[in-house]
Amino acid sequence: MPPKAGSSKRKASESSNESDDEKPTIKKTKPAKKAKLAAPVNTQPTNKVLPVKIVFPERTPGTLRLATWNVCGLASSQKKGFKYYVEAEDPDILVLTETKVNDVPVDLGLNARFPHSCWSISAKKTYSGTAILSKHKPLSVTTTLPGHPDPSHVKGRIVTLEFENCFVVGTYTVNAGTDLKTLDAKKEWNTHFEAYIRELDARKPVIWTGDLNVAPTELDLANPKPNWNKTAGYTEAETTAFKNILDPPATAPDANKFVDVWRRLHPTERQYTYFSYRFNCRLKGIGWRLDMFVLSERIADRVKMCEIRSEIYGASDHCPLVMEFEGLL
Repeated sequence: MPPKAGSSKRKASESSNESDDEKPTIKKTKPAKKAKLAAPVNTQPTNKVLPVKIVFPERTPGTLRLATWNVCGLASSQKKGFKYYVEAEDPDILVLTETKVNDVPVDLGLNARFPHSCWSISAKKTYSGTAILSKHKPLSVTTTLPGHPDPSHVKGRIVTLEFENCFVVGTYTVNAGTDLKTLDAKKEWNTHFEAYIRELDARKPVIWTGDLNVAPTELDLANPKPNWNKTAGYTEAETTAFKNILDPPATAPDANKFVDVWRRLHPTERQYTYFSYRFNCRLKGIGWRLDMFVLSERIADRVKMCEIRSEIYGASDHCPLVMEFEGLL
């Protein structure tokens, strides 16, 4: 998620209503350019908690529903209506990021709905955290990033489930930080993650999802020009690393392509999954698209729907992203 809006610095927060990673700062624009760069005023709800009754369209017959959501602290989100979204969406697989849990939660409702779950918990208290909750039993589960020299930077950030026909990888990807102070750590993560996802893809197709902490193009954040190469998530190093996964460079002729499926289905739209709690960013429509489903190209046509649940706001500073996938995992 991006660093706080309108400020040059933001300390990593462990509170229940702020992200532990620094999110992209929404850079202020010069008065003369403000009208051109400002995003449209948001027309979605700005409530602080979720309504009890939430209704979504019925899923497409023959599909599985997968959802990803950065909950900005599971305990906090649960107090603000988390379960009402999960009940309404009823996904087959739910990927949670930034859980901030210190132990595997005892939630009888989640356990009953998802008999198979894996929680990757950071060594740092109330920080980071990634989980995949599944109705389908995986063949194997891992929480490591092979080759990365510092396991402490990986712990809490990645979960991989292997199924018969594909891998599902959930990540809470490293953030480059305010003033890009941890960009080198992000580059290191990207190097090892690209090698990892390609190794998996060589074995069977991959569904990669979560908070990827990158806005791939200028369509994916409200104010691209003042943030370019100045703000975490929107630098040349980060966008190029992401692009190279989607469309491998000539130096990797045997690498397969991947597809950012929401963008494929919405090629010109501006929608965001993250709105900073600060400076009324939700109300002003100043957001970032950081949460994604990225699929091996050879299975991308099996996606029948991928939507940002923009109306699900209040239990987190992120909105969930949902995808319907035809066939078996």
